[in-house]
Amino acid sequence: MPKCKITVLKRTLNEDIAKEFVDMSIGPCESFKEGQEFILDFAQKPEGFCDWAWNDIYKTYVTIARGGNFSEDMFKDWMKDNKSMITCCTDGVRPVIFKVERLEN
Repeated sequence: MPKCKITVLKRTLNEDIAKEFVDMSIGPCESFKEGQEFILDFAQKPEGFCDWAWNDIYKTYVTIARGGNFSEDMFKDWMKDNKSMITCCTDGVRPVIFKVERLEN
């Protein structure tokens, strides 16, 4: 499988939802930093990567790593670059947005 890179694009916080439903004061996810990069050469969770986020983005990673894309067929014109996809973890209060991209060998 070709190498892939996962880049943390943005950490977000839905403050209104947090105020209504979370019992403590929180900020954006502390597991990642914006701009942080992870290089993978096979389907193994990178060291230090959040288990929850890995589970959420794994299917996107496998699709990209195996040569699939999100700019053809049913995803026609979705992504500008057919070697990448923007995805996120499913934390509804403070989701993290990632770019998953296949690197050229």
